Formats: sequence, structure tokens, C-alpha cells
Amino acid sequence: MPVFIRNGIELFYEDIGEGRPLLLLHGLTSNSAMFYHEIEFFKNERRVIAMDSRGHGNSSRLNQYTLQDHIDDAIALLSYLELDTIDVLGVSMGSYIAQGVAVQNSEKVKKLILVATKSYGEQSSMAELFDRYPNKFDGLSMLEKFSTSSSYIYHNQNRIDEWLSKTAQNSRQLNMKEQAIAADALKEFDFRQQHLQIAAETLVISGKFDGLNPPEKGRETAVSIPDATFMEFKRSGHAPNVEQPDLFLGIVENFLE
Repeated sequence: MPVFIRNGIELFYEDIGEGRPLLLLHGLTSNSAMFYHEIEFFKNERRVIAMDSRGHGNSSRLNQYTLQDHIDDAIALLSYLELDTIDVLGVSMGSYIAQGVAVQNSEKVKKLILVATKSYGEQSSMAELFDRYPNKFDGLSMLEKFSTSSSYIYHNQNRIDEWLSKTAQNSRQLNMKEQAIAADALKEFDFRQQHLQIAAETLVISGKFDGLNPPEKGRETAVSIPDATFMEFKRSGHAPNVEQPDLFLGIVENFLE
């Protein structure tokens, strides 16, 4: 797994295959290993690049960082790899990073796929979920909250459990302190006034049963981005790429072509 060093911070990434480059950006507390299915699917026709964001996976663990740091890291990686144009797919936190990259590097990003997304937030989506259901989460420890939250987040729990297990086997996980630091980085962001700067052809995908970033937030994002297309997966929660993988890969492949 190659490593890119930016300002003394190690950022690990996968770089597999040949062809038009596709950048994959993972979700909060996860890492590039979550894309094992997507990498296997696209690597024969595309150059697939999947990075571990700072504070995640094999990349440097830090005591503090911001969403803008994530965005700057991704843009720096594109420059490091000398990529003139790229397609970008981001899931959850990765979709926020992807929006920032598409806004700040509009000439490079040609196609943009935002999965389980929103365009603004005062705090992390998980913290918003806990606040939305105080009778369910108040008084629980953080570990108990995460355990209880799964039924509010996903629809196909069996596929999610298999996916999480396989991802954990192939990557370094975050402890509770590192998870809290990662979540703090997603406080108070808002791309809505910047969406007009996005020149990429954009597809937004939400899951009907997503309690973290509900479909209305994805639809709102799509409306805000010029000429974006919105799709709602009817048997998915917060991970349409995992809960309906065949549908997801087929739609993404068709969109990228």
C-alpha cells in the first residue's frame, strides 16, 4: 500500500488498475478497505485510487483535524499522482470530502458520485441521530449508543455485518477516542453556497431507510448542484453500495461510462 506524505502526515492509499482514474473516498471511522467490492469490480477497466483519510486506517492518527484538512489531503494526492482529470465517488463523510474537492478543483473532477450524503451539518450525522431520538439514546455509554444505532442506520443488517467484519479484518480500526476526534472534524460545514462552482456531472444516491443522512438530505444536495441526478434505493439504509451492491455497481458503471 503506497504512502503519500503531506506536511509530515502519512496518508496511505490503494492505486490499482489502469485507465481513467476513479477516486474512492470512505466514510467516517472507516478506511479504504471498505471499498473491497468496488475495487474488485472496477480495477480491470479503471485506475482505482482509494485513500485512507487522516485519522483513519493506516494513515497518521492525530489529535485534531478538520473536514478542510481531508479535502486538502485529497487534492494534494491528485497533484502528487499528477492526475489531470478524475472521477470521484464518496460515501457519507467521503461524499462531503468529494463535494469540497469538486468545488475547489472543478476543472479536474469530471464525474461526481455522492452516496448517503448531505450538503451541510452543524455536527456529525451520528450526533444528530442521537439528538433526534433522546428517549432511545440518553443515558447510554458511547459504545451502547453505537450498538443501538445500527437499526436506525441500515436496512440489510446481514450484509452490513459481513461487510464490517471483512473491512475490519483488512484494516486498522479506530479506538473510541479516535472516533470522537474523527466525528469532531465534521462539525459546522456548509457547501450549499458553493455548489454552483461544481462543473462535474453529478449523481446523488440515498437509501430509503438511512437514519443518518435521510433521503431528503440527498435530494436537497442534488437540487443544489447544477443538473445533478438523484436516486433513492428502496431497500437500503446508509450504505446503498453494500445493501444493494449489484444495483449500485450497475448504476455507477453506467453513469461513469
